[in-house]
Amino acid sequence: MGLARVKEYSIKTVVFIIAAVLVAISMNNFFVPNNIFSGGFNGVAQLISLFFDSVFGLHVEVGAIIMATNIPLAIAGWIYAGREFTILSFLNNFAASFMQIVLPKTTLVTHEPILAGLFGGLLLGISIGLTFKVGFSTGGMDIVAMIVQKTTGKSIGSINMFINVFIVVVAGAFIGWQNAMYTIIGIYATSAAVDAIHTRHQKLTAFIVTTHPDEVIQALQAALVRGITVMPSRGAFTQEPNTTLMMVLSRYELTEMQNLVKSIDHASFINIVSTVEVSNNFWNEDLQSQIKRERVVAKAQITDALNISEEADKIGLDNQEKK
Repeated sequence: MGLARVKEYSIKTVVFIIAAVLVAISMNNFFVPNNIFSGGFNGVAQLISLFFDSVFGLHVEVGAIIMATNIPLAIAGWIYAGREFTILSFLNNFAASFMQIVLPKTTLVTHEPILAGLFGGLLLGISIGLTFKVGFSTGGMDIVAMIVQKTTGKSIGSINMFINVFIVVVAGAFIGWQNAMYTIIGIYATSAAVDAIHTRHQKLTAFIVTTHPDEVIQALQAALVRGITVMPSRGAFTQEPNTTLMMVLSRYELTEMQNLVKSIDHASFINIVSTVEVSNNFWNEDLQSQIKRERVVAKAQITDALNISEEADKIGLDNQEKK
């Protein structure tokens, strides 16, 4: 195992522990004691626990419900979402659920429901964002999202929104609409924290004005595997001809793109704008990796063919010299 892989797994281990602890703290010390519901499968587990308590008088641990619901998700994820992602996500969810079961459920910092919803949501969002950033998740809806994304290339924003609305409505009916409003605060805080940390899903459009288009295009397509639209242009102030390159990329690719362009044309002008939606033909990381692997294989085949050709030529020359 190389140094890079050791570093990668060391980071994943640290994030694994931090994420599990943050999830347990957010649930046991902010959400559950203050009757505030989390979003996603954690909130659904809270509703199921409330149902058993209200209807049957049985106290079922929220962590145990979360643990049970993630078993079928892990099986589906193993098939469709990738083994490493699913294993780490399931184990992280198992660790967080176990901590929720064994740790006491008390208000850690505040008894104010508004603050509890806000900080509980922030801690949960930080844990989700960190795990996404290093290549796994906290389980639950995250595994569902990965399965849908891998199989269809689409997001599950509408499904997630429906589940969260369902949680808020049921929480309002059983607990009270004031607590449902606190739940909305927690869900919003979670989403904001995830978006602030995990930026790979955010799309940007870059307009690059350069006088060295061929060199810039070659470097960008080799490193980022992105389509580029080439538009002839002219500077209004200098009246000098130039080329404007337009490309859509993920936010995590932004720094690499800027460094590549500036290394080739330090006088280039780069304008970055937010992209609301991309309809199709936007390559995800898996497809990019596949294309890069195919390029490596093709390059190796060409190199082998050239070597064979050189060897054949050399043998032919040797034979001629012997004759």
